[in-house]
Amino acid sequence: MKSLELKNLYDDFRDSKTIKAYAKLIEQEAKKIERNINIMEVCGGHTHTIMKYGLPQLMPSNVKFIHGPGCPVCIMPKHRIDHAYILAMQEDVILVTLGDMIKVPGSKGSLQDARSKGADVRFVYSPMECVKIAKENPNKKVIFFAIGFETTTPMTAALIDFVIKQNIKNIFFHINHVTVPEVMEELINSRDEHIDSYNNQIDAFLGPSHVSVIAGAKIYEKFPKEYKRPVVVSGFEPVDVMEGVLMVLKQFNEGRCEVEIQYKRVVSFEGNIKAQKMIEHYFEKASLFKWRGLGNVPNSGWRLKKEFSHLDAEVIYKDVLPIEEIEDHKLCICGDILRGMAHPTECTIFGTACKPNSPVGSCMVSSEGACAAYYKYGNLL
Repeated sequence: MKSLELKNLYDDFRDSKTIKAYAKLIEQEAKKIERNINIMEVCGGHTHTIMKYGLPQLMPSNVKFIHGPGCPVCIMPKHRIDHAYILAMQEDVILVTLGDMIKVPGSKGSLQDARSKGADVRFVYSPMECVKIAKENPNKKVIFFAIGFETTTPMTAALIDFVIKQNIKNIFFHINHVTVPEVMEELINSRDEHIDSYNNQIDAFLGPSHVSVIAGAKIYEKFPKEYKRPVVVSGFEPVDVMEGVLMVLKQFNEGRCEVEIQYKRVVSFEGNIKAQKMIEHYFEKASLFKWRGLGNVPNSGWRLKKEFSHLDAEVIYKDVLPIEEIEDHKLCICGDILRGMAHPTECTIFGTACKPNSPVGSCMVSSEGACAAYYKYGNLL
C-alpha cells in the first residue's frame, strides 16, 4: 500500500492541467461581462498564492486582482510596535510574539533592534509556548504581544484561560487582534483626499480561508445584502483561488450576489462556535483600532475586558507607553497598497531602498505582505 505523504494532500490543488482548465472556464465567463471586474483577495496568504503561481497572467484582461489588508503584520501601526519595543526594554521583561512581528520597523526600531540592545525578545509558533517560558523564568514578566485576525485570536484566548485556571502570575498580554469584516466595510465606504470613493475599485471579494474557519462565512452576509458585493470564501491553493474567481464571475453572469463557500472542505457557514465563545468571554470590541495605512477603523479590534485588566500590559505599563499616533515614511505607499489602490511596483522605493532584508514599509516585512510577494515572485509579472 502506498504511504500517504503531505504532498499527496495538495498535489491535486496545484495541478497545472486543472489550473489551465479553470483558466479556460474563467475566460468563457469573462467574455460575457462587458466591463472590468476587480476582485480583492483580502488575505495575504491568497496574495502569496496568486503571485507564486502567476495567476494574474491566467486572467482575462477584464478580470483583475487587487490586494487587500489581510496581513496582520502589515497593518500594525508604528505606535503599537513602539509599545512592543518599549515593553521589551523594561527591566525583567521577556517580550514574546509571533514570527514576522520581530522585523517590523516602528519609530524607535524593530523588536530585532531591541534584542540587539539586550532586550529578551522571543518569537513562538504557538502562544502556549509562553507557559514554558514563564515557568523557566519565574522572576521575569512574560508579555505576549498578541497579533492576528480571527485565526489566531482563539489561541490567545486559550492561553488567557490557561493562565487564569492555573493561576500563573507572570504572564501578561498586549492585545492587537483585529477583525476582517469591519475593515472590508471601511474599504467600501471610506473616502480620502486622493480619491472620491473606494466603491468603484472593489467589485467582489475572495474571503479569507483561515479567518472563515473560526468566524464562519456568516460574517460576510452584509456585503452582498448591503453593498452588492459578492463574497466567495476560497482556499489557499491555486486551484482553490481559480475556482473562487470562477464562482465570482458566475454570480455576475447569473445575476446573483451572495456569499458562497469554495473552501467547503474546511469552512462552514457558522464557523467554530466554541472558539467564538472563548473570544467573547475574554475580549470586547475596542471602539477604534488604527490600521497601518488605513487609519482608525471602528470596532475592528479586540481588547481585554476590564475584569481581566490585571493581565493587560497596556494597563499595567500605561505610564510608559505612548498614545500618540505616528505616520509612516513619506515615500512608503503601503497604505495605498493595503487599500487595494496601488500595486507594490508603483512604489518608488520598491526593490531599492525597501527590500525584505531592509524594509521601510510593513508590506515588505511579512511573507504574506504584498510587497514581499511581488519582490520574491517578480519574475512572474
